[in-house]
Amino acid sequence: MDMDTLTDNELITRFKNDCQLRNFSKHSIESYSSTMNLFSRFLKQKKRTLLDVDQEILLQYISYLINNDISYKTVENRFSTFSSFYDYITYEKLIEKNLIIEIRKRYIRRYKKNDNGGSKRKLVSIEEMSYFINLIFDIETKAIAIVFAKTGIRLRELIAIDTNDINWSNMSIELKSTPKRSNLTVFFDYECALIIKRWLKKRETIAKKNCKALFVTYQHGKRIHRNTIYRNFTSWGEKAGLHDSKSDRLEDHFTPHCCRHWYTTHLRRAGMTREFIKMLRGDRRKEAMDIYDHIDMEELRRSYLAHIPKLGVQ
Repeated sequence: MDMDTLTDNELITRFKNDCQLRNFSKHSIESYSSTMNLFSRFLKQKKRTLLDVDQEILLQYISYLINNDISYKTVENRFSTFSSFYDYITYEKLIEKNLIIEIRKRYIRRYKKNDNGGSKRKLVSIEEMSYFINLIFDIETKAIAIVFAKTGIRLRELIAIDTNDINWSNMSIELKSTPKRSNLTVFFDYECALIIKRWLKKRETIAKKNCKALFVTYQHGKRIHRNTIYRNFTSWGEKAGLHDSKSDRLEDHFTPHCCRHWYTTHLRRAGMTREFIKMLRGDRRKEAMDIYDHIDMEELRRSYLAHIPKLGVQ
């Protein structure tokens, strides 16, 4: 079948199959399908198809949603779905560029209202995190991003990791002690392990002989600096339409610490107990210390693997 002649329904079906291959949840796939079908019906009224979308029709759709009193959150979610869909058909070479990224960056976040009058740290969806990490082609930055997402650790904790801190038998990392952290053991899953191993192969050609650091600079082969991590992370965040360096609003910034927020929120939404989440976060809270003493680490590891979101990394 000629891909250029696919109907909207056929494209949506292929997109759903792609999401299944990338291990998205059944709920997410159903939500994606519903959103794309709604958009397809709107396009048919305009005598357009999903392959015949430009900036003008996207702005018309935003106006249509606003005029029908659709909530900001719903608009944001729909365009997040569109971004995933058009990323897929860009991958299939049916279009040259995903227009949704620029539209979201310029328009969707502009009319967000902060109900409590204060700034909130950005929380991205599982699909947005997947898109962000899969977009990164630099293997070190990709590895750093997925370690942040899969462990919820802080920037300084990541920088301090040495290669011998990784326990491959139970897929855990032993962190260095800091004033802010109690539990020092965090876990990672199979797709995170895949990317770390890819980075380690590259690292062998870069790192200085006596350097133990997991993450090193390309230029000097020594332990990477926090500014380098931040700059690379936010640069890819901008490419993914998640970070706006020109905005002074916290919710427009996508930084490494947003991964800690993402990690905590989505483990909780997946049903992990609060005590386990606190343990994995390593929060130094006096009221939680007695709970930590009674948590079995193997039980914690199994719970982590059961609840950590899958991102379908490539």
